[in-house]
Amino acid sequence: MKLSGHELYNKLVNEYKIIGEKGIINFTLKDLTISIETKDTVGNLLQEWLKTWMMVEKVEFEENTNSQVFPDFYLDKHNQKLDLLEVKSFDWDRGPGFDLANFDSYCNSLLTTAYRLNSDYLIFSYQMKGSELTIKDVWIKKIWELACPSGTYPVKVQEKKSVIYNIRPGIWYSERSKFKPFNSLEEFLSALNETRYQYPQTRHTNGHWLQNVLKNYEEHTGVKLQVR
Repeated sequence: MKLSGHELYNKLVNEYKIIGEKGIINFTLKDLTISIETKDTVGNLLQEWLKTWMMVEKVEFEENTNSQVFPDFYLDKHNQKLDLLEVKSFDWDRGPGFDLANFDSYCNSLLTTAYRLNSDYLIFSYQMKGSELTIKDVWIKKIWELACPSGTYPVKVQEKKSVIYNIRPGIWYSERSKFKPFNSLEEFLSALNETRYQYPQTRHTNGHWLQNVLKNYEEHTGVKLQVR
């Protein structure tokens, strides 16, 4: 069956009732099985589990053959400009520390594939006790519903030694967060454009970036965005 990101979320959360369920992470080599208590493999394991679950549930999808390239899954096998799905996960006790996208790569990609702005992010939060994992919550979000401003730049980023590396999420699920997620795609694009103006490495080449992104978005989607 063909499902959109939101329909997939509904099936996973409301029908399958994944939230609150537990899993055990073990590894077996020959006749020795060990319990895995480290968290550095959890993200990959959850993504592999999701892939198998979609196959069992007969959900149509195509996996990206390059795991380093966005997105993780295409939910529309016949039109890979629609229903792009990226899967993220984080430790509930630590908060979201994952990257939404590489800053330079993302900004450059929007010049030719601006439809990726409509991609869905399926996010799992989990808690681990020993090798037992519990799914605490699941969300389906657009990038502008995860990204937020920061005290340094109009978009929260990971910056080291004055070099921007990645776009980072805020704590979108907390009412106490100082910086709230953006309210719209247009607001996110405006903040991303302003970040590029403020960032010395992109300031001098940013003159037509936003206009070119908006033009490409309209060419792919037929929607004309108004961004100030």
